Amino acid sequence: MKKIGIIMGSDSDLPIVQKAVDTLKAFDIPYEVHIFSAHRTPVEARNFSVNARESGFGAIICAAGMAAHLAGAIAANTTIPVVGIPIASGGLGGMDALLSTVQMPSGIPVATVAVNGAVNAALLCIQMLSLEDKELADKLDAKRKADAEAILTKDVTIASQL
Repeated sequence: MKKIGIIMGSDSDLPIVQKAVDTLKAFDIPYEVHIFSAHRTPVEARNFSVNARESGFGAIICAAGMAAHLAGAIAANTTIPVVGIPIASGGLGGMDALLSTVQMPSGIPVATVAVNGAVNAALLCIQMLSLEDKELADKLDAKRKADAEAILTKDVTIASQL
């Protein structure tokens, strides 16, 4: 099975990134986590992305706040799918990171999830891997079913209380 690369721009992003890690663990997806900065370690970030396919990665998650150029810098150097997690930081509540991540030029796509949307970033990568893995697709179907059942249970509880 292909692994997922997770790159964060700073160790301060770890509380959000941990949610992606936990999601990947729940699905038994192999992963690697690194701290690379688009601005402070551009050579290392580039080397990671240039070699990602040969290193066995199927997708890369990039988490960054503020200017949030990390996902774009990684995507510019690989054709593996890149999913950006804009991190809420600074005075704009993550809107700066969201816009920096989502506004990529034609030819360099970055899938972008919600601000701090690490769980969805991991699930999107798992969905990509499931295209060629029936067992993984079945696990995703089971999670969706369990999530729906949990909501319906809460519906019954609320309906009986009100």
